[in-house]
Amino acid sequence: MTTSDPMMKRASASFLPPIALDNHSPMYRQFYDWFRTAILEGQLKPGRRVPSTRSLAAELKVSRITVLSAFEQLYAEGYLETLVGSGTYVSRSIPDDLVTLRKLAPRDRTLEGGQPPRHLTQRSGLRKVSRFGMALLSAPPELWSNRLGPFSVSMPALDHFPFGVWSRLVIRHSRQPANELLAYSDPTGHPPFREAIAEYVGTVRGVRCDPSQVMIVTGSQQALEISARVLLDPRDAVWIEEPSYPGARQVFARSGARLVPVSVDGEGLDVNAGVRRCRTARAAYITPSHQYPLGMTMSASRRMLLLDWAARNSSWIIEDDYDSEYRFGSRPIAAVQGLDVNARVIYIGTFSKVLFPSLRVGYLIVPKDLVRAFSRARENSDLFSSTLYQAVLTDFIREGHLGRHIRRMRMLYANRRDALAEEIRKQIGTTIEIVAAKAGMHLIIRLPAKVDDVTVSQRASREGIVVMPLSICYQDKPRRGGLILGYGGTDEQQIREGTRKLASVLRPIGRSQ
Repeated sequence: MTTSDPMMKRASASFLPPIALDNHSPMYRQFYDWFRTAILEGQLKPGRRVPSTRSLAAELKVSRITVLSAFEQLYAEGYLETLVGSGTYVSRSIPDDLVTLRKLAPRDRTLEGGQPPRHLTQRSGLRKVSRFGMALLSAPPELWSNRLGPFSVSMPALDHFPFGVWSRLVIRHSRQPANELLAYSDPTGHPPFREAIAEYVGTVRGVRCDPSQVMIVTGSQQALEISARVLLDPRDAVWIEEPSYPGARQVFARSGARLVPVSVDGEGLDVNAGVRRCRTARAAYITPSHQYPLGMTMSASRRMLLLDWAARNSSWIIEDDYDSEYRFGSRPIAAVQGLDVNARVIYIGTFSKVLFPSLRVGYLIVPKDLVRAFSRARENSDLFSSTLYQAVLTDFIREGHLGRHIRRMRMLYANRRDALAEEIRKQIGTTIEIVAAKAGMHLIIRLPAKVDDVTVSQRASREGIVVMPLSICYQDKPRRGGLILGYGGTDEQQIREGTRKLASVLRPIGRSQ
């Protein structure tokens, strides 16, 4: 078929998906089967230009006659068409049987001769995967996760980020980038960036380290994964705050560790309770500066007790300092790592909440004798993080932009927290309890007893608001559920409207109590 449609002239030649050929059937037939299936499956879209027979033959190292024979059959059946002087294209008038084929299960799809293509065959029923894979397949959807909308947890105020400054820095390093920004990099990170991080956490967080102890990762989740891989063997016991960050609990469980939930109170993790439950735990996971999700700060006495326990038992402390920059009314609390004289603390920080999540840059501060092990584990994970953004962030920190941004956001988030608490009191009333921390980017409301917070979260999602159920942060079922409401990325208009919608979701529940 020949066409002169001007739209076809604008289509450019493109690469094809891999073609696997063998010696068990005629070569032209394999080529024909692959092309026809790729078109029917939508891998090759109507109007897409395909390489010439000469270039295909050279690339696949087959006779051009083989390719011509397959193409002649595809032309005859209407799968390909040509434009004189332009090339060969996937036909825009695919045969009617395409619709029928797409409706059939893979095991029912056949080509001429009654045999399905080898890559479309599969056994009926659920295919075998790991236990972890089965758990993921059977888990209900988390409608509150990774969504934009009022009250989305851990979302910063993206509209207040200094993108003008950021863009200038990106252009500065992109216009004529040095070779080291484009080549493979040190798995521990770009050296100037590691120096800037060491200076930053030493000044702002009281962390004691030198640049050699800093490792750049994609965020706190990868930092936890690497820490678990290096520090823990299967069945090792790990203290974990109750309640705690669900992502940490999942990482340690997946590593084969035995989770030991340890209660928290107004002073943070109850170290004595942890000792009673499992004195010989290999590690303790803590969020001491702003407990996730309840928001309290670990007291000085508890910090000293925890460090003493770790030193006596040769145990590790994994300190997740996820949003400590945002403390209202007082200076940020110094990190536990800065009090550690026995090198038992692994310190985790991230820029996801300080800047923006898609940046995917975080960091670990590792004891010197573990740097090599952590570096090898990082290399085995995904080699290294984007060096270009590390260079940009180095300037962003050293030129003072990070400090100014944090100060502005601290004031903004304090105002948003107060506005949200006020709207909750006005629109929802006293049927719920507000747990408003003095730091961070979220607050909690506790629901009446026997109210399922997951169900409430799902109903809220249908109204376009994103609230995270508190109960998923517990290993054991809590006595009362609640909702975690993020206010970092929610402006005051969204706060008013979102609270109104949340009140409409909670009102029928309150009447039924």
